[in-house]
Amino acid sequence: MEELHDVQLTEIKPLLTGQNARNLQDFDCQEHDVETAHGVLHVTMRGVAKGNRPTILTYHDVGLNQKSCLDSLFNYGDMQEVTQHFSVLHVDAPGQQENAPVFPNGYQYPTMDELAQMLPTVLTQLQVKSVIGIGVGAGANILTKLALNEPSLVEGLVLINIDPCAKGWMEWAASKLSGWTSNLIDMIMDHHFSTEELTENKEIVQTYRLHISQDIQDNLALFYSSYESRVDLEMERPVLGLNESTVTTLRCPTLLVVGDTSPAVDAVVRGGVHSRLNPTKTTLLKMADCGGLPQCVQPGKLAEAFKYFVQGMGYMPTAGMTRLVRSRTHSASSVGSTDGSRGRGSGVTVPEDGVATSPERSALHT
Repeated sequence: MEELHDVQLTEIKPLLTGQNARNLQDFDCQEHDVETAHGVLHVTMRGVAKGNRPTILTYHDVGLNQKSCLDSLFNYGDMQEVTQHFSVLHVDAPGQQENAPVFPNGYQYPTMDELAQMLPTVLTQLQVKSVIGIGVGAGANILTKLALNEPSLVEGLVLINIDPCAKGWMEWAASKLSGWTSNLIDMIMDHHFSTEELTENKEIVQTYRLHISQDIQDNLALFYSSYESRVDLEMERPVLGLNESTVTTLRCPTLLVVGDTSPAVDAVVRGGVHSRLNPTKTTLLKMADCGGLPQCVQPGKLAEAFKYFVQGMGYMPTAGMTRLVRSRTHSASSVGSTDGSRGRGSGVTVPEDGVATSPERSALHT
């Protein structure tokens, strides 16, 4: 059976802050409050659907919103080329957007399943026929549920720091005990940053600590509690040639992304989601010298990986590429389809010098 492939990328980019971090994302954007069966969702639509191309749908992690989680990525120059080809729909979880009103006492926050069930209503109202999802942490979990529930809506997924597992009772007890001795901000910081990052990357850590404490703390506990109460993502790796069409798993091409010092690395790499997905449609991107916020710390490398990903789906065949720094490990074979039609494979071939020489639909490999 073909295996998933681990691509090591190295590049550190600073967080975009100040005026430059806002201007690009604010062009041609329309904000909407969409009423759904489980409450109101605040969304931001950038651009309009372009022909039959899918819309890029984003969903942020706990402790963040669409701006603080994804502006660094979407303001990066290479992603501007992507957004010329695709409209973008950013979703804020209920109550997590900037200047959100505080929920009243007794408000019942949606479960993770219900958060996923809200999305088809939004897509219908905004006349979005299909999407390529980019989800981070809790947002990755929600978009995966969407793809499992509505596979015809989701053409591809980029899942950053996804944990497919419910918390075990030991973890649950530990989190409850931690809740008695630690405040919410500390628990969120532990969710985003490893012990190493908390010690060494103090500037980034302080930036996000201030954001969490000043901007969205009022409703954050409800979203965090919903994520902590998540259930397992019911997926099973198909046996190739036997049950691909019947087993419950993701049907679309999927790019798994995690930093090598991220708190989520075990969930993604060593025993979690990759073992539940079809290896012919899945690529694992492990970013070297990167922790829990790859979309903020290394937006350039993630933007380029996303270009390869959408090229593997048959879009943006003439997009410009720069050099990828690759690990010295080599896979025995590549993944995906090379039949020339728009298939649900992943990526493009990266040769030995790290330069992409072909935009055809083969696979991202080391």
